[in-house]
Amino acid sequence: MSSDAAEGLALAEPGMAPTDTTDPNYFHKVVDCQWACPAHTPVPEYIRLIAAGRYSDAYMINWNSNVFPGVLGRTCDRPCEPACRRGRVEEQPVAICRLKRVAADNKDDISARLPKPAKQKNGKRIALIGAGPASLTVARDLLPLGYHVTIYDQDKLAGGMMRTQIPKFRLPETVLDEECGYILGLEPETRFGERIDSLKALLAQDYDAIFVGCGAPRGRDLEIPGRAETTANVHIGIDWLSSVSFGHTTKIGKRVIVLGGGNTAMDCCRTSRRLGGEDVRVVVRSGFEEMKASPWEKDDALGEGIPIHNFMVPKKFTHANGKLTGVLFEKVKAEKDAKGRRNLVPTGEPDVLMECDDVLVAVGQENAFPWIERDVGIEFDRWGMPKVDPVTYRSTNPRVFFGGDAAFGPKNIIWAVAHGHEAAVSIDLACNSKDISVRPSPLVNLMSQKMGIHEWSYDNDISLDLRYKVPHAPKEIALKSVTTEVELGFDRQQAFLEAQRCLNCDVETVFDRGLCIECDACVDICPTDCITFTPNATEEKLRPTLTAPALNRTQDLYVSDALKTGRVMVKDEDVCLHCGLCAERCPTGAWDMKKFYLETAQAGIACRNA
Repeated sequence: MSSDAAEGLALAEPGMAPTDTTDPNYFHKVVDCQWACPAHTPVPEYIRLIAAGRYSDAYMINWNSNVFPGVLGRTCDRPCEPACRRGRVEEQPVAICRLKRVAADNKDDISARLPKPAKQKNGKRIALIGAGPASLTVARDLLPLGYHVTIYDQDKLAGGMMRTQIPKFRLPETVLDEECGYILGLEPETRFGERIDSLKALLAQDYDAIFVGCGAPRGRDLEIPGRAETTANVHIGIDWLSSVSFGHTTKIGKRVIVLGGGNTAMDCCRTSRRLGGEDVRVVVRSGFEEMKASPWEKDDALGEGIPIHNFMVPKKFTHANGKLTGVLFEKVKAEKDAKGRRNLVPTGEPDVLMECDDVLVAVGQENAFPWIERDVGIEFDRWGMPKVDPVTYRSTNPRVFFGGDAAFGPKNIIWAVAHGHEAAVSIDLACNSKDISVRPSPLVNLMSQKMGIHEWSYDNDISLDLRYKVPHAPKEIALKSVTTEVELGFDRQQAFLEAQRCLNCDVETVFDRGLCIECDACVDICPTDCITFTPNATEEKLRPTLTAPALNRTQDLYVSDALKTGRVMVKDEDVCLHCGLCAERCPTGAWDMKKFYLETAQAGIACRNA
C-alpha cells in the first residue's frame, strides 16, 4: 500500500461498529412491546399461543412474568401498546392487554402447573408489609425456595390497592381472589387485619429481610377556603373508593363533582354514577390531552355520560348552614413563559360556580411513613421518600427493601410486579451472602424458524384488519350496579382475529455476512426500504443517507461487518415489519428468521450462581 493511501485511511472517519447481536438487550429492544413492559412479558409468544387456542399455555407465560394476568388483562396501563410496531403502520396497536385477558378467561384448570409449597424450609424468615401486587410477587418468588414468608396487611383480604382502589365493575372480585389465591396456596404466614405501626419493632423480631410494599396510602387533600366547613361531603378519592369496595359506602348525592384528571378520578366518577349520582362531572386543571388518565379510561367515562371540564381551578367550597352547596372555579389557560415553560394563567373570565351535593378529591396520592422511625438506618429524601437503590430495591438499611408505590411513588400494578421480582432476587442473594449488585442475566433463546428453503414455522401473513373493539355491557345494565363488569372481553373468534394483527416482532431478521453475495435481492423486495448496502460511515452520516432515511434515533441500526466489496449492510429496526420477505428472497440464506425468546431472571439457585 502506498504511503498516500495509508495516510488517507488514517484520516478517514471510523464507521459504525458491527452490531453485537450476542447482547441480549439488542434483540430484546427490537421486541418493542416486551421491552416496554416493566415485567418484560414475552408478548408475541403468548399472542401466537392464543391464536392457536392454547390459552392455558399463554396464561402460564404471562403468570411467570406478570403474576396477575386476569387482573392486568383488565386494569393494566398498557405501556406495551404505545410501543407496538403495529402502531407505526396504522393508527391503533394490537390490543395486547385485552388479549392477556382472553388467556385468563379461557384457560383450563392450571393448578397442577403452579409451584408447590416448599417441603422443607431453608431457615430464613422474610416479612412483607402490605399484601398488594409488589409484596405478593415477592412471596410468589420466595416461597417455593423454602423461605418462611410472613405477610402483614391492615385489611383482612389480600390484594392491596387491587382490591381497595379498583372498582369491581372493572375488576371482578372472583378474578382477584383466584390470582391472589394462587400465591396464598404457597402457604405464607398471613397476618391480615394487623397493622404495622413500628418498623423498629418489626426489625427487632430478627427477620432476615423486610420488604415494604404498602403502596401510596394517602390521598392528597385540597386545602382551599370552605374545606373545614364541608368535611361531611368532601371525600378523599382513594379512601372513598376503599369504603365502597368494602361495602361501607353504598350511596352518594345526586350532584357530584370529581376533582382530578387521573385514573382514580375516572374510577370515582364512574362509581358515583352507579351509586345514585345523576349529574356527575369531572373538573380538571389541565387540558384534556394533558390529563394523566389513560385514554380508554377517559373514553369510558365520557361514554357513560360524564362530562369532563378542563382548564378550571377550584378556588372555594361554598356552603350554607353547615352543608356543602358547590365549588367555585377560576377559568385558566395554558401559556408559555419566556423560557418556554408551560404555565396556567387566569383568563380573566368570570368565575364559575358549580352546585353539588358531594365532592370527590382525586388530585394525587402520596406516601406516608409515620410508622418508620427515623433512627432505624433508613435515609429519606426531602420529599419524605425513602432512598431506594433503583436496581436492587434495597434501602440504606441493608435488611429493608422497598417496592411498588412505596418505593418510587404511584404507578401501576405491572410496575409493582416488576419491582417485586427484582427485590426477591436481591433478598435471595442477600440471604445467601451474595453481592446483590451483581444481577443475574436473563434466559435467552434464538432459534431459526426455517423448516425448508422457503418454509417457516410461523405465519408471516400480515392482517389488514383494524383493531377490534372490546364488547361492553349495555349501559342500562352496567350503571345499575358497582359489581356488574362493564367490559365483556373478546370472545375466542375476536381474539383470534385480533391476534392476527401481531407482526411477530420477536421473529428477528438475522444476517450472515459470510453468505451474502450482495445481489440486493433483499433490498428490492423489502416493503419498507429498511435495508441498505452502503459504504460504512458514522451513525450521524449513515442515518439520513439510507434508502429510507432512519431519523428515529430511539431505534437501533443493525450494521454488519464489512462485506466482500467493503460495504456494510444496514437495516433500520424502526421500520422493519419482520415480514420475512428478505429471508424468502435471499438465494444464499444470508438472511434467516430466528425467534427470540427472553425470560427475566427470578430468585433461585440459578441466580445465585450467575
